[in-house]
Amino acid sequence: MVTRVSTPGNYSAVLSNLLAAQQRQMLAGEKVATQKNGSDLKDYARDAEMLTAMRSLKTRLEVYKDQNTFVSERLATQDTALNQVTDAAREARQAIADAIASGRVDTLMEDLQAQFRNAVEGMNARYGGKYVFAGGQVDTRPVSATSMSDLTSGPPIASWFENDQFAATAKVDEATTVKVGVLADDIGADLFTAFQTIQAFHESASGPFNGEMTAAQRTFLEGQLATWDGVREDLVNLTARNGLVQSRVEGVREDLTTRHNQLSGMMGDITDADMAEAVSQLEQAQLAVQSAAHVFSALQESSLLNILR
Repeated sequence: MVTRVSTPGNYSAVLSNLLAAQQRQMLAGEKVATQKNGSDLKDYARDAEMLTAMRSLKTRLEVYKDQNTFVSERLATQDTALNQVTDAAREARQAIADAIASGRVDTLMEDLQAQFRNAVEGMNARYGGKYVFAGGQVDTRPVSATSMSDLTSGPPIASWFENDQFAATAKVDEATTVKVGVLADDIGADLFTAFQTIQAFHESASGPFNGEMTAAQRTFLEGQLATWDGVREDLVNLTARNGLVQSRVEGVREDLTTRHNQLSGMMGDITDADMAEAVSQLEQAQLAVQSAAHVFSALQESSLLNILR
């Protein structure tokens, strides 16, 4: 049997090879350029279901990581504010001790008033424009008192705290929920009571605190030292609890980062191209295109039409 060879048949075969070679060159070029084995899930047919699941998990991990960043920053703001209030209590106690040691109370009330303002500023701390110790009323300043004299003006201590009782929580991973919220009245109720006691004494017949300390003032102030020690200790404990939550959130964030990196690596094993192989395939595809083009050109030159000319 003799196979019939015709010029149109040869052209068709060579042109088909040339187009196929160009297609392989384009695909190999895309792989080198993108460093990926494909552009969508259909290119990973065998692993498409696994990739879909891994991408879904990766997205959830990224959401938790973003949430943890927000929570960590808020807790850091609370830590700074709680330390400010704690320092105010410590400095107030120190001012009382210094007055007792010197026997004079010339600047005692000014010193205490300064620490009162520092404490109020700490309890009115904000993060992202929202008051962090206000509970659910994040747009309302949680402490409305501005001076120690407010505390003896008639309303009870509780009336100076505008926060509600909503203590925010946050889910930082699939299995961990932490209490983030700290309320202003939990921070400052005992502190304000201690300030109120001194202000009331200052306004009483045994006051004011001015000049040389009287025997009654010394007895009163000495009795206040234990109260202030207790207030400061409670604030230290509250600050420490906030720090423990910070540490826990940071630990979860590190775990999420590790899991995210591992998952990215697993996905990369499927989607990322072997660049040495991809470059080799591109070079082979380019050579195939050049070869097919050369054959096509040679076929044109060997055409019977050219011979007849």
